[in-house]
Amino acid sequence: MTAPIETTHGQAEAQPEAILSGVERSEIQGRSLGQIAWMRFRRDKVAVAGGIVVVLLVLLAILAKPIEHIFGLDPTAFHQDLVDPVKVAPKGGWGGMSWDHPLGIDPQYGRDLLARIIEGSWVSMLVATGATILSNVIGTVLGVIAGYYGGWVDSLISRLMDTFLAFPLLLFAISISASLQDGAFGLNGLPLRISVLIFVIGFFNWPYMGRIVRGQTLSLREREFVEAARSMGARGPYILFKELLPNLVAPILVYSTLLIPTNILFEAALSFLGVGIAPPQASWGGMLNDAVDLFYADPQYMVVPGLAIFITVLAFNLLGDGLRDALDPRSK
Repeated sequence: MTAPIETTHGQAEAQPEAILSGVERSEIQGRSLGQIAWMRFRRDKVAVAGGIVVVLLVLLAILAKPIEHIFGLDPTAFHQDLVDPVKVAPKGGWGGMSWDHPLGIDPQYGRDLLARIIEGSWVSMLVATGATILSNVIGTVLGVIAGYYGGWVDSLISRLMDTFLAFPLLLFAISISASLQDGAFGLNGLPLRISVLIFVIGFFNWPYMGRIVRGQTLSLREREFVEAARSMGARGPYILFKELLPNLVAPILVYSTLLIPTNILFEAALSFLGVGIAPPQASWGGMLNDAVDLFYADPQYMVVPGLAIFITVLAFNLLGDGLRDALDPRSK
């Protein structure tokens, strides 16, 4: 039995139930903001490829030690019999590549490059992720406070941001890392160096996140939902953490994916300069530093860690661009 059709001024007008007759309930479903963002993200094949590479890199960093144990990889094992002591170069094929050493060997000590790349992955990811979390926490808290309260609070925090941005970060990081190499805060060795790198990179990079969050908060604090919360008697802390912060998740997430590769490059630069991760611990920047004097004897020793850094940074940048487009409500 079909729904009746009413007439208005001589024109037939179908009722809503008549228009929707024959349409399944499952076909009339709304989409959440997360579903819309995921649908947009899936359409960007380049961003999806970058995301897959990022997931694989994260899994490689997390499972580095088990992978080394399962396949018998030792990043510190010397194979002097595979190195020509006169030419200071690997014997055999290009870069010493073989079934036992797919990426070649260290031309000076004969260490397996694949094992050292895997070992260096967790160091770079740990430092970059830890520094990003630290800078995000400080920058988000101070940025949202400055943007919401304004006035002298905004002026004070903004001038603090300008002060931190005026620091010559690389020189400051070199001096701090070099002065704390022997031991501090009850730590020494590799844990101390990783902690120092996370602190230096994260603590002095928070103004970049702070400026982004402050700018977004200045716009959000004039929106209707904030005015509605104020009219219902909500106080500042509630509005900051219950109303504003959930709406800042998208820009924070996007900028984090762009900040992680920057921190990876910064850690590699410090290790390259000799004030980052100390040998014999493998790190991508340290491998590049060792390869400088041996480039003409064995170019592959520089190419392998350089490609590892390049692929990692490129994958995070592609993922960040895709997330920015997917989470932008104004994109189509």
